[in-house]
Amino acid sequence: MSIRALNGTRLGDPKQVGFEQLKQRIHAKLVDKLDMTRISELEGDVLRREIRYVVEHLCDTEDTLLNRSERERLIDEVLDETFGLGPLEALLKDPSISDILINGPKNVYVERRGKLEKTNVTFRDNDHLLQIVDRIISKVGRRVDETCPMVDARMPDGSRFNAIIPPLALDGAAVSIRRFGTNPLKLEDLLNFKAFTPEMVMLLEGAIKARLNIIVSGGTGSGKTTLLNTLSSFIPNTERIVTIEDAAELQLQQDHVVRLETRPPNIEGRGAITARDLVRNALRMRPERIIIGECRGAEALDMLQAMNTGHEGSMTTLRSV
Repeated sequence: MSIRALNGTRLGDPKQVGFEQLKQRIHAKLVDKLDMTRISELEGDVLRREIRYVVEHLCDTEDTLLNRSERERLIDEVLDETFGLGPLEALLKDPSISDILINGPKNVYVERRGKLEKTNVTFRDNDHLLQIVDRIISKVGRRVDETCPMVDARMPDGSRFNAIIPPLALDGAAVSIRRFGTNPLKLEDLLNFKAFTPEMVMLLEGAIKARLNIIVSGGTGSGKTTLLNTLSSFIPNTERIVTIEDAAELQLQQDHVVRLETRPPNIEGRGAITARDLVRNALRMRPERIIIGECRGAEALDMLQAMNTGHEGSMTTLRSV
């Protein structure tokens, strides 16, 4: 049985290998040719269009013959490598993918409709994968290196990102991306999927409007955050809500929301701000409800104290064991 790439080309095919080598050559030439001073003056679509012209010219200087579709694919992939997230771009554009799991540069899995499957997406080597990881986390002020080999972050589309690198990850960097739709699931969606019954909805709506504290418990990937987002829609728009997360992924629709995010230590091991620190600070911010994305440490005690000292109606999630 042959394994085929996303474009239908068989992996290991000499033509595919030649295509990858051509892409690397053009990308290297593009980097050498770029005028960084001029690039800083351009933005968004204008910048991408200008660079596209340069890539098209570089393609014309190569001896390799490409048909129109191959040429367009080559240009798009070089642009993704330059401005986007390289091999991840195709996966991130696929709305049917809920999880992206990378076990080193040559093993990339995705979850579609609840089932894991191996893809044919690969990175050149571990350095290439680390380059993409750094491109993601640098946008949110995080870092990952040998002294701090684990990192959590949020991606621009709201997806949850986690990476662990060597020496802790033995076979190359391991990356996990939990996708969250740009449009969060609504109550009607959960009813249509038969995740809820109308009676369950009425009970939960009453519990939230009566300001009962709610803890959502479940296993990994069971939909805790999705349910928390849905339940939050019952909170009146007039209330002040403070959310606390390791990597911001809650998508509350109310107007009066203060979002707080923990911070890892710096390179000297200082400056860390934990969820417990943020819970204690949130108590001084006159919240009417506190929502913690996930309680998994000492902040659980502070959360319970907050729930019992005038901050009724607060919510959090726990991992079940």
